[in-house]
Parts: sequence; C-alpha cells; structure tokens
Amino acid sequence: MVLLWAILLGVVIGLVRHRGLAYLAGLKLRAGWLVLGAVLLQMLILPLGPAKPILTWGMEYLHILSYLLLLLFAVINYRERALWVMALGMLSNFLVITANGGHMPASLDALRAAGRTATVERLLTEGVFGNVILMSEQTKLNFLGDIFWLPSWVPLANAFSVGDVLLGLGVIWLLGRGRMGPNPRITSP
Repeated sequence: MVLLWAILLGVVIGLVRHRGLAYLAGLKLRAGWLVLGAVLLQMLILPLGPAKPILTWGMEYLHILSYLLLLLFAVINYRERALWVMALGMLSNFLVITANGGHMPASLDALRAAGRTATVERLLTEGVFGNVILMSEQTKLNFLGDIFWLPSWVPLANAFSVGDVLLGLGVIWLLGRGRMGPNPRITSP
C-alpha cells in the first residue's frame, strides 16, 4: 500500500513541475505488461483486510513470480536510472521472499503500529496469512522484511519493507521527473 502513496506523490510532484498530466504520455515504458502481470498476481495473493486472498494455492510461487516479472521489466528498461533504484527494491523483496519460501516476513510491532490488528491476530494463530509470514528467529533476512509502517491514521496504512521504500523512491523519481528514456549526455564546452 505504500506504493500507492508513492505513485500519488510522484504524480503530484510531476503535476507541479510540468503543470498538467500530459507529461505522463512521455513515459515510454517497454514491456509494461510485465508490471500489469505482477500487480495482478499481487492482488490475487494479498489478503484484503481480514478476508483471505483470492488465490490460496501456489501463492508462494506466484509471489516469487511477481517479483521476477518486475525485475525483468527493470532489466528491459535499464536505461532509466529511476528503474535502477526500483530494481534494488525489487531485488531486496525478491531475496527475502525467496529465502522465506515465498512469504514476506512481517514484524508484529510494525503491523500493530499500522493498525493491522486482524492481520496480527491471524499471524499469531496461523503463522502465515496470505503472502505474509510471522517474523521470528527462524525467518531469514528479517531486516529486509516488513519492519517499517505508516501510522494507523493514514489511509491504507500497513507495514512495509526496505525494498518497498526503494521501490517507492524510484516511482516518485520516475513519475516526478516525467521523462523516460536515455539520460541526457553532459557535453563539455
């Protein structure tokens, strides 16, 4: 959910810098269908509040696949520096999710601070809820898991990871700058 806020902030920055939405048409992204596929997979495996995810079978593999699709998108569009930052975030999330069998480890404290009490209760009783696993000493790469949070008074507040922060910064950079393609060359006089 933190990515929704990053998209909104990036668009607002772009609007202020470019005075309109027309600049978004200049974003020439190749293989955008990879991002759409990854978002669709994420929506199918994310628990929506206390409700179970839409897909419960194979969700571990679908979670890993969604980040592979995003990484492939970043590789295809490698000329854009904002995607380098996003790729670091994607790689960070991919590593922690893969290391934990297709689940993102989440801190109970971060989830509580974000007001996600239903998720906390499910994790305490089941250990796994949707694409999230209860963070413990047994989980791997805990420092890359969902350890940060938006305050519970923020709409769509949730816990998020270092990878999500990097993804968000890349999205803000890309949308705020409003240009896609090779970076301009610096020429000497």
